[in-house]
Amino acid sequence: MNDNDIASRISENQEVFWEVIDAYEEKLMRYMLRISDMPYEDAENLLQEVFIKVYRYIHEYDPRYSFSSWIYRIAHNMVIDHFRKNERKSQNISLDDEEYSNIVNSLSDWNNPHFDLQRNDIRKCVQKAISSLNSSYREIIVLKCIEWYSYEDISDILKIPVGTASTLVNRARKQLRENLEKLNCNS
Repeated sequence: MNDNDIASRISENQEVFWEVIDAYEEKLMRYMLRISDMPYEDAENLLQEVFIKVYRYIHEYDPRYSFSSWIYRIAHNMVIDHFRKNERKSQNISLDDEEYSNIVNSLSDWNNPHFDLQRNDIRKCVQKAISSLNSSYREIIVLKCIEWYSYEDISDILKIPVGTASTLVNRARKQLRENLEKLNCNS
């Protein structure tokens, strides 16, 4: 489904909206759980609200930007609102094998000689290091290293300049490396 056609297609045919839900439901749920502290059930409810907002405000979608960035921005805002209402701290993040490898590979100057030997222990350490990041760096790591968004898309999602997105990614990676070293993940 082409991003530029989504808004007009949803307006013309409500069945297209189900395609949007199918395409984004799982991705947005993972994203929201990774950047938040909410239980799964709360995330499900929040995700429903995200899709209601998408449907309600589809006429405000600007096709100059990617639809994906727009829908992630709505999810981002909903999670931020949830944080404000509940004032909770982040829970630990969990990573599957591919996501774990992506994180480690994105830290090109962080080297672990025991990568394969202690994979599960190191994964737990990486998960803990990500979980201990402040919320803005954690979200940046999730968007760039797990969701694989470009700097331009991160800029759209977070409503920041592209240069700032790039800087934040570099700072988040640096902080993640420091957290990994504090946790002795590379020994």
